[in-house]
Amino acid sequence: MKLKFPKTKLRRTMLGVGVFLCIVVIGVAAYAGYLVYKTDSALNQIAAPNDPSPSASAPAASEEPEPEAEESPRAITFLLAGVDSRSGSGGTLNTDVLMLASLNPQTHTAKIVSLPRDMHLKPKTLEDHKANYYYAYFYNKDKETAIANTKNFYSELFQLPIDYMAVINFEGLSQLVDALGGLTIDVDMDMKYRDNADGTNIDLKKGVQELSGKEVLDFVRYRKSNGGTGQSSDIERNGRQQQVISQIVGKLASFKGVAQWDDVIDIVGDNVRSDIPKSELRDWILNFGSMKPDVIQSIPLETRWESPYILVDEDDLNEAITSLRSEAGLPPAIDLKLADVVSVDPSSDSVQ
Repeated sequence: MKLKFPKTKLRRTMLGVGVFLCIVVIGVAAYAGYLVYKTDSALNQIAAPNDPSPSASAPAASEEPEPEAEESPRAITFLLAGVDSRSGSGGTLNTDVLMLASLNPQTHTAKIVSLPRDMHLKPKTLEDHKANYYYAYFYNKDKETAIANTKNFYSELFQLPIDYMAVINFEGLSQLVDALGGLTIDVDMDMKYRDNADGTNIDLKKGVQELSGKEVLDFVRYRKSNGGTGQSSDIERNGRQQQVISQIVGKLASFKGVAQWDDVIDIVGDNVRSDIPKSELRDWILNFGSMKPDVIQSIPLETRWESPYILVDEDDLNEAITSLRSEAGLPPAIDLKLADVVSVDPSSDSVQ
């Protein structure tokens, strides 16, 4: 015998289901709209407030640009800077991490060179200083043009057209790693260092392990020890920085839906500033999977400490700049004489 429900009860049931589905749809739509709003707000913070400053490779204003046919995404060059703005750090905004990178979306490859923070620069138009000095210098002169001026400074110094610069607050790096659930890192050595002035307390053991955001930041920043562990060279530090970048890029590329970007959007919006146009930045985010390089090659630089500066091997630096230009589809810089603008260890070819 079949059970029969009264039509009124059936209608109420169907009406209840319909109302529930409507609420779900409205909720999803509202949340999606909320994420769009958050993303737009974050992009307003990260991106260039006005038209971006021209890169060193931009054509002169008098040149007539040729009509562009639709083409594959072009190679892009970046200057990436990591600054420590914690209250205990003195608020100097010196760049503790400084990287030059070329990304080729067509070949899905990227090349990165980490510039030592204590590398001695000898620009023709400014005073000699360590590499970590110049962003803070331009920022203290005019914070609105600091990114554009720093980018152009390094473009001219190395004769490397740099399209964009991004400045990342170290605290934001720590928050981003936590939002991604931590990173699996191969810690290359025991690390112990404590500094009560800025709250630094590094205590890591050698080996592959899951690190939190705070521990990843310790791993990236570790240079010297006051706790019985070994000192760290710039080459080792640069390798760590690039290991962390590769892991973060890989995790972001695995995101399957907008919901996973929720916390990341807030963190990036609060801690990253750049001169990338908002429209281009949005395009990159929407196409992150296809933009992500499959191969990220780090270019090592041999260095030597000569207090208070680091000297870079001339051959290594020449090869690094040439490799970055090649990745960006540019020929070698014929007139580049690095020894004129950087304190270098002479190459074997120049030693008589």
